[in-house]
Amino acid sequence: MSERGGGLRGRVRQLTREIARFGAVGGAGVLVNLGVFNLVRNTTEIPVVRASIIATIVAIAFNYLGFRYFTYRDRDKSGRTRELTLFLLFSAAGLVIENGILYAATYGFGWDTPLQNNVFKFLGIGIATLFRFWSYRTWVFRALPVQQAQTLLEQRRSRAGQPPESEPRSVPHRVAR
Repeated sequence: MSERGGGLRGRVRQLTREIARFGAVGGAGVLVNLGVFNLVRNTTEIPVVRASIIATIVAIAFNYLGFRYFTYRDRDKSGRTRELTLFLLFSAAGLVIENGILYAATYGFGWDTPLQNNVFKFLGIGIATLFRFWSYRTWVFRALPVQQAQTLLEQRRSRAGQPPESEPRSVPHRVAR
């Protein structure tokens, strides 16, 4: 039973790290997205939704680099063409979600002040992010099979000058007194 709990704790810890890394890249991507959106919106005559689409595309490019080389750097890298195609496909779906909300608010309800534009842009980003997290981790940046992951870990240890582990380390349990 303790082995199962350790495995569950390990998976929860790994998922927590993944969410934190996804959030760090995504948070920076939100800043890029909102920054470009406001820059385009305030310095050009481009309509609000078109300005938002431009900003979203810039953020998508920024996020791909962050996700590939930071969040999911340990994931399968063998099918880059497939990965990039799926990333762009799911990113396009996220773009539609994100900008559809802004479009509905702006043109459906007439909420078109700069503050309202930013609120609905941010809301759209949030909803699209939930979809993107699920789709990227499930379809785009797939986990390596266990054997490949173990080989990758051994290669990293070797490059770092650490001896390979023959058995997994046991985690000491605290003894209640």
